[in-house]
Amino acid sequence: MIKHYSFGTIVISSNRYSSDVILFGDIVRDNWWRNTGHELCVADIQPAIEEFNPAVVVVGTGKFGLMKILKETESFLKDHQIRLIAQKTKIACKFYNELLATEKVLGLFHLTC
Repeated sequence: MIKHYSFGTIVISSNRYSSDVILFGDIVRDNWWRNTGHELCVADIQPAIEEFNPAVVVVGTGKFGLMKILKETESFLKDHQIRLIAQKTKIACKFYNELLATEKVLGLFHLTC
């Protein structure tokens, strides 16, 4: 569960992270980098989709929402019948926490811009 988010920092359980993260249940992958910094492409998420097989993907697009989700990425998720929720990171964290109890949810969180 996400305990706190502020620009550049996220607290998950009792651990603080200062790099972008992928989150699935108790599994945290920090230092998540995308092929192009502020774009989310299929190659950025495909390994996590294949590993975790989520029903929902929650994307935190940054404090100001500057990370863009490419149309091909949206199509990829739709083709795999995975629901996408994309919001600024603070709001996305709330969605992730709410869905955690009832859905198989994968969180992808950009912590800065």
